[in-house]
Order: sequence, then C-alpha cells, then structure tokens
Amino acid sequence: MTINQEYDRARDFTLPGGATLSRIGLGTMRLPLAEPAAAREVLRRAVESGVDHFDTAAFYFAGERSANALLREALHPYRERVFIAVKVGPQRTPDGAFTAPATAAELRGAVERNLRELGLERLDLVYLRIGAMSPDPGESPAERFAALAELRRAGLVGELGVSNVTAGQLAEARAVAPVAAVQNHFNLTRRADLALLAECRALGIAYVPFPPLAGGDPAVSPAVRRIAEAHGATVPRVLLAWLLALGPHVCPIPGTSSPAHLADNLAAADLELAPAELAELTG
Repeated sequence: MTINQEYDRARDFTLPGGATLSRIGLGTMRLPLAEPAAAREVLRRAVESGVDHFDTAAFYFAGERSANALLREALHPYRERVFIAVKVGPQRTPDGAFTAPATAAELRGAVERNLRELGLERLDLVYLRIGAMSPDPGESPAERFAALAELRRAGLVGELGVSNVTAGQLAEARAVAPVAAVQNHFNLTRRADLALLAECRALGIAYVPFPPLAGGDPAVSPAVRRIAEAHGATVPRVLLAWLLALGPHVCPIPGTSSPAHLADNLAAADLELAPAELAELTG
C-alpha cells in the first residue's frame, strides 16, 4: 500500500451518516485497572483537549470498576460533542471469564445495558465484535448485524460498525445495513489489514485500529526509535503519526490513564513524518 504523502490536517472524520468524531480518540479498556480518580481525570482532560471520541464496552471491567461507570462519573451530563462508541458481542461473567458471544436475540439486552451504565438514551456507534477478544473468520455476521440494524431503526443506536472482521465479513454486514466504521487489530507491527484499510477509505468508512501503540511490542523497530529521536518525539507519538498518515479515515484509539501520556498521544496530530521516514516504517 502506498501511503498518502499529503497529510490531511483534519482533526475530525465524518462518518457516512454525517456524525463526526475526533480522529485521535481514547480507548477505555484499561481504565478500570487504574485508580478511579486518575481515570476520571484523564477522561476530563481528554474532553478539554478536544477529544470527543471514546471507545468503551460493558465487558470492559475489573472487579467492581467498569469503563462505562467511569465515563458516566467523569463526563455526565455529556457535552453535545461527545461521541461514544460501544462494542457488543463478547460476554463475561462477574469474575471476568468470557462466555459464549451474545446471540442475535441477546444483543438488545447488551445495547440496553450499555445505555443504562452510560446514562444515555442513544449510543452514537455500536460495533458488532466478531468472536470474543480473538476474531472468528468463519462466522457470518449477518443475523446478529441485522438485530443491531433493528435497534438502529428503533432509535437506540446512531451508527453501526463491525470489529474483528475480514473483508468478506465486512461485505456481509454491508449487505444487511450501512457500516460506518471497522475496528480491527492493526498497528506498525501487525499490518495484515492494509488492503482492508484501503477498502474502508474507498467506501468512506472509518478505520479504527487497536492497539495503535503495538501494545509495547518489542518488535517495534530501531527505525522507530531513531525517527522519534530525530523529531524530538516519543515512540508512541511516531507510531500514532504513522497511522494518521495512512489516510484521513484512520482513527486510532490509544488508551491511557496518564494526563502526560494523553497529551503526548494527541501531539501526534502535529508530527509530520517525511516521505522517506514513512516509506522506511512501512517497508
């Protein structure tokens, strides 16, 4: 894939249905592991810094702490420009064990649970996650995606997305209802999705990569560290800048419970990597 060398400086991306979200969002999966006061502070700082894209799920919890509860405690009543994306499908018992994914009939309950926990009447975006935390390339999303499409028609959901999907599964979902966003495992050290990322751009669909910072992967190359030093930047900032250079539809959701790390992540929007640096990183 050839990276677009003309940087798009837009801080937001407009979904096919007209809603907008900040291109650098905030993933909340790890917030329940942080001290609640610190988690709430980083959520408030994010909004103050212009972030309006928050990614969460009812199955993001650790013991008594949940990402949805932290979002509500920190941000409710929500400002007009707060875009909350929720994933449904995976299910966990109170002790944290994953069980069978929600059936089509169970998805309404999953959506309603997120609405209750977040204190909302409507979710901006709901992803159907295929599989649990790992993809299931053999599953057809059609029946379950149709159940979410019904909830969209009922006004409980604004936009629909899919997660952990192949190109074939995206096509199946799009045959049922419009898809506004794809959230898949993708970063500098895991790039198997480059073709799907390009397809999303052609379709006007947001591509939301996770974990965008490669999860601290030791495979992050010396080139990344050298480029970071050349720009007086951190490695995470370079990793995010590389993702943003892949297209104006790429909307990473780095997670953090540190205000300093949050500020560094957001600074990636101002880091312009040279064409030679982008080519070296992409390989």
